[in-house]
Amino acid sequence: MFRRVGRFAVHRPWLTILAWVVAAVALGVLAPGLKSTTDQAEFLPSHYESVQAGKVQEKAFPQDEQAAAVGVFKRSDGGKLTAQDKQDVAKVAAALQDKHYKKISKVTTGPEAVSPNGEIALANIYSGEKNWSDDTVMESIKSLRKDAKPLLKGTQLKLGVTGSAASNLDSKEQSGDTDGMIMMATLVLIIVLLLAIFRSPLIAILPVLIILLVTSVANGLIGTAADVGGLKADASVTPILIVVLFGVGTDYILFLLFRYRELLRKGEEPKTALAEAVARVGETIASAAGAVIASFLALLLSTMGMMKALGPSLAIAVGVTLIAALTLVPAVFSLLGTKAFWPSKAWKKTPKNRTANAVGGLVSRRPGIVAALSTVVLAVLAVGAFGFKSQWDMDSQLPDKLESVQAMKDLQKGFSAGQADPAMVFVKAKDGARLDKGELEAFRGKLAAVKGVDKVSPAVPSKDGSVVQFSVVTKAKPNHDEAIKLVGGELRDTAHQAAPKGSEALVGGTSAVLTDIENAVQHDYKVVFPVAGLAIMLILGLLLRSLVAPLYLMIAVALGFGATLGSTVWLFQDLKGEDGMLFMLPIIIYLFVVAIGTDYNILMVARLREEVRKGVAPREAIRTAVAQSAPTVASAAIILAGTFGVLLLAENSMLQQMGFAVAFGILLTAFVMAMLLVPTVTSLLGHKAWWPGHQDAPRQAEPTPYAGTDSYEDHASYSGRR
Repeated sequence: MFRRVGRFAVHRPWLTILAWVVAAVALGVLAPGLKSTTDQAEFLPSHYESVQAGKVQEKAFPQDEQAAAVGVFKRSDGGKLTAQDKQDVAKVAAALQDKHYKKISKVTTGPEAVSPNGEIALANIYSGEKNWSDDTVMESIKSLRKDAKPLLKGTQLKLGVTGSAASNLDSKEQSGDTDGMIMMATLVLIIVLLLAIFRSPLIAILPVLIILLVTSVANGLIGTAADVGGLKADASVTPILIVVLFGVGTDYILFLLFRYRELLRKGEEPKTALAEAVARVGETIASAAGAVIASFLALLLSTMGMMKALGPSLAIAVGVTLIAALTLVPAVFSLLGTKAFWPSKAWKKTPKNRTANAVGGLVSRRPGIVAALSTVVLAVLAVGAFGFKSQWDMDSQLPDKLESVQAMKDLQKGFSAGQADPAMVFVKAKDGARLDKGELEAFRGKLAAVKGVDKVSPAVPSKDGSVVQFSVVTKAKPNHDEAIKLVGGELRDTAHQAAPKGSEALVGGTSAVLTDIENAVQHDYKVVFPVAGLAIMLILGLLLRSLVAPLYLMIAVALGFGATLGSTVWLFQDLKGEDGMLFMLPIIIYLFVVAIGTDYNILMVARLREEVRKGVAPREAIRTAVAQSAPTVASAAIILAGTFGVLLLAENSMLQQMGFAVAFGILLTAFVMAMLLVPTVTSLLGHKAWWPGHQDAPRQAEPTPYAGTDSYEDHASYSGRR
């Protein structure tokens, strides 16, 4: 099949390219774009308590306004606020109120907004919008900050705006700079490394242009699936989609181009070599893509809406990339022929590849020692994974220079950390009757008695009195581990047990949401990872026609996963002293290291099988497979690792963790697993590695078609071999 696909693309290049351009234009014009959403119901399923609490709030308090942000006032000299200062706070708040910002209903302050120590005063910035990531809300906060500066002139006050909307604004602006940096670094790395590898400007630029075209088609298909097919996808998948497309796209293009160049060096004509390259590596690329797609589709089993949306979207993108690698790439290079390598003539000569040959020789001569050392290195690094501690406080990882971070520190000098974002407790009568005030006051007292709670507001009833809400201020910051455990544990338990007879209590708010997300993530670890592993093993089994090889390949992948996570924990928690790691880090490693990194193992084993089939001795087959595949694997891995490595330049510790984990994990997968561990274990197992099939049995050499012929009849036997 792959031989036929390759021949069609190579001998009908204009038709193939035209089909891709038409698809890209049509989808770009007709397909709906992806919309942004941060709806909690889209992130967590409805059975989680925080989501249920949110629905009760929307129904019982539809016009209820929450503090989207908080203005934190203090004296410039850090002293206690004077009577004049308090008057100035009221004037500034009133002036900001008169600005009538979009989706900001009011800016209020008062005597109760002054801290007990008299050093801090607050101005609550209310909004009827429940989504603090709403663009209009964030723009209003940005304008408010700007307008406050001239209002403070002539006073002794300083003002900083913090809270959920302000933190989201700062995070968005910072990540926007990082996204641009990643994109530029990705393009520069791909172009520079391809230029260094092939010494051709055309080959350096063409893959980037091809991947951009593929990105357009993939985005169009995802948007169509979201609009017509009900796929849950939003604009938040776009950054990760770009990285995946450039990562796997570059991998597959390199797999093909390295084999194409190798065949040219053996004297084959360009079109013949290109079609043969597709035939030789087509199954490898398809299997690698299949493993990645299966891994991404396993995310459908996640309990989190974000993961369910991400999985199918990435699977569609990889599927489109696979088709492009087998059709669009050979069509483009068929038109160029050997001119694609201009001005270099290195494609005509087989390089010495001393390093690759040395590695191949070492692996073939000392497989036992190399396998043992590789396993020990990975196992030792994996020990660090047992110390992994989830970090949920994203704001604490933002640079100190940001206004929301500084203002939150100031707020905590006078108030409890939970003041800006209290937990919400709702009590709902099961029969819809009005709730008794006396029982509610007793309930409030029990909530206030919970250790770690600073204060509980009086009950606020709904219009019909069947639902009341309490604001619970925790002493700890809402997204800090201490608050998450408190709200998800003792506070919830107390609320459930102390609810007045005939009613039920639900706890919502940031801490409650994070508690439920933590439970969802733990569920996903137990379900998604094993299913993805089984799916990858099945694909490897179909590729290799073996039951043994997939087993040790997956063991190697598991070791690589553990080593990547362990190394990151040691660096950031133990050496740098971080309080914890990004809670999504294991899933990120799964997406980029396990799923995409498996490509390199598949390429290596497939090449090894190809060499064994030629009838050469097993050790010579190992040496040749490693020597021939090492440049491809190394080039692809360095490009992908370098892309993520740029994140180490970010000021956000979470981004640094992500960048190091993926970059280091990809390099481990390529240079330790694919080049050393997998081939040596295969060598040590010998014929048993291919049990129960006989994939290592010598095969009759396949004939090469007559160069330049476009007739199917002339080569029926040739094109039907695969």
